[in-house]
Amino acid sequence: MKSAVETLSPTRAKLTVEVPFEELKPSLDAAYKKIAQQINVPGFRRGKVPAAVIDRQVGRGAVLDEAINEVLPKKYIEALQENNLEPLAQPEIEVTKLEDNETLEFTAEVDVKPEIEVPAYDGVEAKVEDLAVSDADVEEQVQALRERFGTLKTVERAAADGDFVTLDLKASKDGEVLEGAEVTGMSYQVGRGGMLDGLDEALVGMAADETKNFSSELVGGDLVGEPVDVEVTVGQVQEQELPEVDDEFAQLASEFDTVEEFNADVRERLTRGKRLEQAAEARDAVLEKLLEQVSIPLPETLVTEELNARRQNVEQQLVYSGLTMEKYLEDEKQTVEEFEADLDRRVRDAVTAQFILDEVAKKEELGVDQQELSEHLIRRAQQSGQDPQEFANHMFEHNHIPDLVQEILRGKALATIVESAVVKDASGNVVELKNLRPDGTIGEPEAEVVAEETEPETAETDEA
Repeated sequence: MKSAVETLSPTRAKLTVEVPFEELKPSLDAAYKKIAQQINVPGFRRGKVPAAVIDRQVGRGAVLDEAINEVLPKKYIEALQENNLEPLAQPEIEVTKLEDNETLEFTAEVDVKPEIEVPAYDGVEAKVEDLAVSDADVEEQVQALRERFGTLKTVERAAADGDFVTLDLKASKDGEVLEGAEVTGMSYQVGRGGMLDGLDEALVGMAADETKNFSSELVGGDLVGEPVDVEVTVGQVQEQELPEVDDEFAQLASEFDTVEEFNADVRERLTRGKRLEQAAEARDAVLEKLLEQVSIPLPETLVTEELNARRQNVEQQLVYSGLTMEKYLEDEKQTVEEFEADLDRRVRDAVTAQFILDEVAKKEELGVDQQELSEHLIRRAQQSGQDPQEFANHMFEHNHIPDLVQEILRGKALATIVESAVVKDASGNVVELKNLRPDGTIGEPEAEVVAEETEPETAETDEA
């Protein structure tokens, strides 16, 4: 087989492949056997029809078509490997010459990964925000725990902000109650929000057995955004009583005996969380610095596919949230043009980052073992709320494992880049990232092997 490559653009190539007819023979033999199993010819058993008879009955052209369809993918892959091309999409293949018993020639146009020169990433400098846990952060966390252990007491007064009420609610349009827009006996905290615009304002000042009507808009369903009439009736009003923050509460809410130990633990847990947030910020900052140093031509088909996928994802999330695109853009104070420009920029940065990380993974000769793949499968399953075994089976059945391996390699490549970078916080302190554990604690540096200790043994071996 002979192949030649023509560069149509930095991201698109055209392969011209010439296959000698003798290399087509195994596929031709397989084609004859397959067709022999499919036809009935008087005087011959199924599967035992000679090639010459098949040529007369079916036609040599049908056999050649079957053989070519079988051999083309193999020869295309061989040509890619021969010319060191990495395809990014399905090729456009065209048979340009077919001379029976002589030669087969075809072309394949395909988007390919561009040549990438990874900039030096050792010592890349980036800045992140200071890691700070304020007293207000601790108080907010403690308050959340107090509310978790709080109790509700029925009161004989009108509802106020922060109270819990039991309510019946129904929304109607043109006098008809809408399907799915009616609830009974629901517990709701006044001021929490997230249901209907105007509900919290209506509830404030309402007493038990009182009914009030107000106008709002639906936030979900087929009539999302439609104006409706809402009737709400309060069943009872309850006041939340919170425990005092003392040693007894510390023992109730934690493993500690004193409130001082409890508060210290809350601060430490918040610090670990902030440390992980800072590490994520560092990864983004280092990658952004690296992106600023490169200019990589991107295949427009790949960019377009990713743009469409992200657009669809945004639209699905808006539907789940009960928002329209118009409302979303209004809340974000963006025009359609600004949204599209921002999405295009983020997609191009993401594709460029993938190319860079793939090259770093190659350069550093990174690999993925079975345990890493299993842990990644479990993590992905948990993120999507699926059973890990069912998720793994789906990934294997649909050949998505190479994609998962690529995800792991990119993560390891990014970790390698970040660990070799110099990241400082706003105060000028170097941020520890290399020994950061998944729980936000800082581990001990790994023991380094002292080269001198191994040199004498190596020398003796060489002499022997």
